Amino acid sequence: MHAEIDALPGLEEFRTLFAEQEQAVHEEDWDRIDACYTRIRGASTMTFPDGSQVAEFMLHIHADGTAGRRRHDEPFDEVNR
Repeated sequence: MHAEIDALPGLEEFRTLFAEQEQAVHEEDWDRIDACYTRIRGASTMTFPDGSQVAEFMLHIHADGTAGRRRHDEPFDEVNR
């Protein structure tokens, strides 16, 4: 899913992390992509409208004010990370 975002308070402290992730994707640096993913997941949660947590997700926030995300109903196993 792709969307335009409104930056709310709290996002600024993560802008450099999302920029690093975007650069790693551009460079196809898979180890750095995984490291960014781990840091993003360790610092954030995603919830459904009913307030329940999404089991697993990937989030990309781009410098142009757009975002992409994927979610999964079950946690990824350690092999897939």
